[in-house]
Amino acid sequence: MPNDNALLLKAASLAAYKHRKHFRKDVDRTPYILHPLAVARALVEEGGVDDAELLAAALLHDTLEDTDTTASELETAFGPRIAKLVAEVSDDKALPKAERKRLQVERAGRASPAAQQLKIADKLCNLRDIVAIPPADWSVERKRAYFDWAKEVVDRVRGANAALAARFDEIYAHRP
Repeated sequence: MPNDNALLLKAASLAAYKHRKHFRKDVDRTPYILHPLAVARALVEEGGVDDAELLAAALLHDTLEDTDTTASELETAFGPRIAKLVAEVSDDKALPKAERKRLQVERAGRASPAAQQLKIADKLCNLRDIVAIPPADWSVERKRAYFDWAKEVVDRVRGANAALAARFDEIYAHRP
């Protein structure tokens, strides 16, 4: 495996390429790559994480479910641990949305400690975005429902990183 800096740059480059045509659902159509970058940054700055493979997985965390990236592609490029972490936090898009959400809650507590931290950081960043740059077509009810569902997920994994869980709770306090 390359040194930590090279690994992170390689992960950021692949994530940026794979998400190059993706935008967030806010009115400004924010480039999607800002989300994986925010998740990795939250892990470092708020969660105290210094595990380069976990940070690489954070950068890549939406590639399996939102792009044409395959698990074998990730394993070849980044090794089995990173590929497994990304897979642990990825939804099966073939399933209906309600089932995917139910499975996230159900499976969260059985994920590896690293994947649990990634899950908290992802939900934390999603809540921040809903507060700061909400999806243009989301009603207050939909925002509240997302907040409550995200809390169900985080409640299953909050022991993985108390600092991240505390930051999540601070943002949750601003529930619409």
